[in-house]
Amino acid sequence: QVNLVESGGGLVQAGGSLRLSCAASARTVNIYTMGWFRQAPGNEREFVGAIRSTGGTTFYADSVKGRFVISRNNAKDTLSLQMNSLKPEDTAVYYCAAASSPNIRPLDPQSYAYWGQGTQVTVSK
Repeated sequence: QVNLVESGGGLVQAGGSLRLSCAASARTVNIYTMGWFRQAPGNEREFVGAIRSTGGTTFYADSVKGRFVISRNNAKDTLSLQMNSLKPEDTAVYYCAAASSPNIRPLDPQSYAYWGQGTQVTVSK
């Protein structure tokens, strides 16, 4: 069992930046792919970014590519999401997720066994 706790959400103006963090209760070095998803009211949960445990291979949704950067610090058991040039359409609850097995499909939320409670990000015009 892995518990994930997100932090860093808040209200920011369009064009601004936020950094989300996800603290894991287990050693992230032992966790496979970790990812970020988001869900806006009335929408399905959508993929934002993911990072493999080995090699650091990253994946991004086209909508955030070039603006968001995902990283993991296995020494501190944390996952981060640096969000720059934020847009109102980035407004959503952001969730941290962790896989329990290797070689998953990183863009598929069904691939992840563990989820945080979410943190709200609101981008004003």
